[in-house]
Parts: sequence; C-alpha cells; structure tokens
Amino acid sequence: MPGVASQAAVDADTPMHTVAPRRTLPEGSFADIDWARPWFAQHAVRGRRWQQAALASYARYLDELNADAHAAQHRTGRGQTLGFIAQDDLPEGASYEAHIAATGCVPTRHNLHDFFNALAWFAFPRIKATLNARQAAAIDVLGVGPTRGGVRDALTLFDENAVLFASADPALTQALRGFDWRTLFVAGRAAWETADGATAGTAGTAGTAGTAGTTAAVAHDLTHSPARCEVHVFGHALLEKLIAPYAACTAHAWVVDVPPAYFAWPRAQRNAWLDETISAALAANAHLNGRSFSPLPVLGIPGWWAPNEDPSFYDDAAVFRPGRRAR
Repeated sequence: MPGVASQAAVDADTPMHTVAPRRTLPEGSFADIDWARPWFAQHAVRGRRWQQAALASYARYLDELNADAHAAQHRTGRGQTLGFIAQDDLPEGASYEAHIAATGCVPTRHNLHDFFNALAWFAFPRIKATLNARQAAAIDVLGVGPTRGGVRDALTLFDENAVLFASADPALTQALRGFDWRTLFVAGRAAWETADGATAGTAGTAGTAGTAGTTAAVAHDLTHSPARCEVHVFGHALLEKLIAPYAACTAHAWVVDVPPAYFAWPRAQRNAWLDETISAALAANAHLNGRSFSPLPVLGIPGWWAPNEDPSFYDDAAVFRPGRRAR
C-alpha cells in the first residue's frame, strides 16, 4: 500500500498487546539493499535486476517491472492482469486497492516501500491477489473512510508486516504462539532452516540447562534434527525496516502447518504450496483480526543475526516478552 500505514497497522516493533512509539528510520535508497541478508535473499535474483533499473531511472524501473509482469501474467484481486503504473497515474480520488482490483495496475512510487511491494506480487501472487480482493470487497461495502475496520486492519497488517512461519513441528508452533522463546529459538535451534537451505545448527543449545520445563522437555527431541520450520518475510514495510535492522523489529507471524515432506521439496514447490494454501486460508477466514497473528522478533531467528548465536541474546525481556498468552 502506498504511503506509511497507521502505527497500529505497520509499526509492530513490540508484541501486539502493546503500543510502541513510532520509530522513524531514514528513508533508504535502492543502493542500501544488502542481498546477503537472509530476509532479502529470497528476492535476490529478481531484486538485483530491478535494483539496477531503479538506480538508473524511474522509467526504466517501471519498464523492468512491467516486462516481468507481462511474462508472468499474474492476476490481481478481480482477475485483471497485473501491471505497474507511476503513482501519479492513479486517478484523483481513486482508492488504491480498488484501482488495483478493477484495472490490474499497481500504482508504484520510486522508493523502497513500493519496490518490496512489487517483489511480493511475484513471490506470492495468490496471497497478494487474495489480500487485494478482500480489501476491494470491503471498500465496496464500507467505502473509504477514516477507519478501516477490524478485517481491513488485519489484511493491512498481513500485507505490510507479516512473515510466513511454516512449521512441521507442533512443539515449535506452540512455542511461538505461547511466547516460549527459549524453546523456539534455543532448544529448537537445529530445526530452523536458513536462507541457504541449511539448518541453523546446534549453536546456543548448550544454554538450555535450567530453563523452563517446556524447553527441557523438548530439547532432546529438537536438537540434532533436520529442518522443521522456516520463515519467509512477506510484508513489504517490514522489509523496508530491515534495511537498517534493530533488535526490537517484530513481525506479525502467520502460522501455517506444513507436512513433514515439505522440507524435502524444492524451493519453488514450497513457495507454490504456501501461496496456494495461505491464500485459500485468507479468503475463507471471516473473522480475521490482529489476534490471527503471533508476534515474532525477526532478529531472533536462528541463522539470521550473528549475536543470537549466544543464548543470552534472548534474555532481553524488552524484546522477547512473555506476552499476553503466557499471563
């Protein structure tokens, strides 16, 4: 979505039951993208090419996006062929989401926020189309007003700040939902697949002795295990924030249970399965709201941030909070 969304919709730098002051980051440039970062690596092949076009000119950048859109023939929320237009070409008074649904044309500015939004349309086109369809349907009913309503707020949270937490391990899923960070990130460290397709290894598992009972109970099962969970950054505002990562940067995690065989599939097959499965769930969820997500401090993800190799990294209660569900 263009512009900076409301604090409630985008700035999820603390778990969702708290309200944090807005954190202002300097506006980044395309040259600031470090494709070696694991949260950007998922987009690196296409993103590097777009980056060079964006650094050349706005016109060349839009041409590059539209060449890929023409080749892919993705569809927006109401079946229109995906394309990209300059922000100034959005008709005056038109709703952004309704315009995309009706015409297929995504108004796109020459900035990082919209750059990452465009990448999401190619990484998970069905999810993006479903979000657009539901936003447009809500606008049809309620119009565009000062408040979005609970469902539209949740759709915006997903679009802007979600990560996709794919898990084949109920213990890890429960640890995430229960704010049991030691189980999720320390005892379960070896179960996390990293951006390069490896697992995060056993660094940090030595620090589990003396931790909560749940951690001790699962440590034996989770250590030295093959990958059973992974994360994809979906939200484009979240990717923009991760240009300059900081410890409290927290995503809204959408949990999806995957079959054990998932982690043996090629990456393209996994992405297609996630795209189809999550888009269907989003379309069917009539009660979507902020509690449909679980907060996930992204720099705690094993293999994503060197300091988290030390288990004491997770002792910062200002970042790794006990959360409402643990109270």
